[in-house]
Amino acid sequence: MAYHILFVAIRLLASSPFCVLYAMSDAMFYITYHVVRYRRALVRKNLSSSFPGKSKSEIIDIEKKFYHYLTDQILETIKLSSISPEELRKRMKFTNIEEVNTGQRAGKSVSLFLGHYGNWEWVSSLPLWLENHVVGAQIYRTLRNESINRLMLRIRSRMGAENVEMRQTARYIREQNTKNNICFIGFIADQSPQKKDATHFIPFLNHNTPVVVGTEKLTKRYDFDAWFLNIKRLKRGYYEGTFIKMHDNPKDLPDYELTAIYYQLLEKMINACPEIYLWSHNRFKHATGTNA
Repeated sequence: MAYHILFVAIRLLASSPFCVLYAMSDAMFYITYHVVRYRRALVRKNLSSSFPGKSKSEIIDIEKKFYHYLTDQILETIKLSSISPEELRKRMKFTNIEEVNTGQRAGKSVSLFLGHYGNWEWVSSLPLWLENHVVGAQIYRTLRNESINRLMLRIRSRMGAENVEMRQTARYIREQNTKNNICFIGFIADQSPQKKDATHFIPFLNHNTPVVVGTEKLTKRYDFDAWFLNIKRLKRGYYEGTFIKMHDNPKDLPDYELTAIYYQLLEKMINACPEIYLWSHNRFKHATGTNA
């Protein structure tokens, strides 16, 4: 019952035009930032430690822009439950997808390295741009609230992507490989590992940061092509994704080198427009200090 009520409420809200949603976002920003003060201490801490060269006024400017973008992103994700494929293709464009498709026509599956940057939920529209024979999938972590988790899975699959629970990733890839299916799998690879699994650290945003290396291991084991998606927000509700090939032969790289390349590309993208990164996530909770 809770799921059905939530679904109806979300669909009603999603039926609103973008101009109405963004007016709502403006109001939500004020409440979230000034009244509720949602995770403001954490966001300020993350920004200050990541950009030690910036003044307090510069940090606060990024902070406010982040919260304004956060409310936009929430409502854009809700809109994903009703937006048409044609409209989404206009708003979430991939500039050089043909380079990726050329490799897939030659029989190469793809690991797509993503970050919590821009509207990563809209990247689930990639199957609209892929070759018909390619299996598009995205890895997700189960949410604690069952109704919200069920709703997000439904939203994320609207454009043809399969949802793969994180703990089932290796099994899913092995099954697709056995069937000789060509896959295109999106990994949001900047997750923070549990403390017991924090065994490899990489310099990232001025922190000695523990990283998840499972994406690299699977990419190399199954000889997938490795691409990074560089996202730009052109204006409200419009994005452009550009694919960057991380290495010609990932399986030939030393251990952890592919992960290091990923974090270098991610940091460069964040530095270009820091306000659309997910600063409210406690990303550095297991970091072993800063690099200052």
